[in-house]
Amino acid sequence: MNKTTLIITCIVAIVFAILPNRAQCQIDPDEDPTQFFQLNTITTAVPFLMIGPDSRSGALGDAGVALSPDANSMHWNPAKMAFIDSELDVSLCYTPWLRALVDDMNLAYLSGVDKLNRKQAVGYALRYFSLGDITFTDEQGSTLMDFQPAEFSLDVGFSQKFTDKFSGGVTGRFIHSNLTGGQVVVGAESKPGISVAADVGLFYTNKNANWFGKKGMFNWGMNFSNIGSKMSYTETAARDFIPGNLRIGTAYKMQIDDYNALTFTVDLNKLLVPTQPIYHEYNSNIIVSGFDPNIGVATGMVQSFYDAPGVVTFTDSVDLQPVGPEGSLIDVYHDPSEYTVEPGSIFREELREINIGGGLEYEFLDVFAFRAGYFYENYSKGNRQFIAMGAGLKYTVFNIDLSYIISTTQQNPLANTLRFTLSLQFSDLEEFLKED
Repeated sequence: MNKTTLIITCIVAIVFAILPNRAQCQIDPDEDPTQFFQLNTITTAVPFLMIGPDSRSGALGDAGVALSPDANSMHWNPAKMAFIDSELDVSLCYTPWLRALVDDMNLAYLSGVDKLNRKQAVGYALRYFSLGDITFTDEQGSTLMDFQPAEFSLDVGFSQKFTDKFSGGVTGRFIHSNLTGGQVVVGAESKPGISVAADVGLFYTNKNANWFGKKGMFNWGMNFSNIGSKMSYTETAARDFIPGNLRIGTAYKMQIDDYNALTFTVDLNKLLVPTQPIYHEYNSNIIVSGFDPNIGVATGMVQSFYDAPGVVTFTDSVDLQPVGPEGSLIDVYHDPSEYTVEPGSIFREELREINIGGGLEYEFLDVFAFRAGYFYENYSKGNRQFIAMGAGLKYTVFNIDLSYIISTTQQNPLANTLRFTLSLQFSDLEEFLKED
């Protein structure tokens, strides 16, 4: 078995493991799908950190950990920055977010990569997420204040080549989330949430992967992102995990001829955050399947790989006994210790916590690009499923990229999402400044 066949076989096996088993579970459109899946979505604080900011990866199904490096590399994999070709790469991305629900929510991302020398590069990024205008009211409906909740993060990263094919990278991140403007929430005074986090990435590239009789380049990448402290919005409330994530992916660029090239890419994502367990029907302090989610960050990262509770079915034990002078009957529920965990459901749920995204990019003369991709998240974990398309145009040092999301599920708030990216690539900054 050659390398290509092995890679394709692994990807296909993972896809079929993650997707619902249709042979055993045929869903009638008129029936409630929740009877076939136990919904257990993983939630975190500051989910805006997981939004892919740029149009290129957005058009490729939110895949980017192994794509060729650019100014947006710090979001996907900081290790890529050391292999960037240009001396200075700057990018501005803008995304009107959830326009199917609101018309004033947006994400802006300003980033840059500065190549220090042949083996090292540094990167900077500012991410700003605006949640639009919100009017706060009291219990009687009287207006308290108008406020614009917003969140932002500041990143600084460094990347180092270890060999001509392998590199590593780290990013430090400061996170600030102001959602309430200091209002009193459930009797407690609120405050902005603050956290710090880090990313650690690895990147491998082989520019002589001449498969299928064509010149080609094979990339592999892995990134642990948003590994950091929990966040709280009050002094008394429990602290929530931020969206720690593991992303692994590959990309292969095939040079068809002197004018045309194709790039195939696929990413796998898994949140490194504990899954909520299943609690006893009549005693919320007893966990019947899964593990306690109230743990530290490091323990939570490890536990996230084996803590899915699976599908649990409770069996009630009911007695009828006479009560009162007239001998009326009431139901008396004994403490139901009887429950079953569907065999194999724990492993299947762990696999369904892995999201898959990938796509195909066509390039002509490194001037024009057309992209298409797909993103899949299981129904029981959020049900984000969409087709993405986009295009890019390069003129001298300017790059303009657009992407568009087409939902494959009904009432998807991500439907019709547009991303815009403008980037500048200076291969020789000194010469460019002299010409200017």
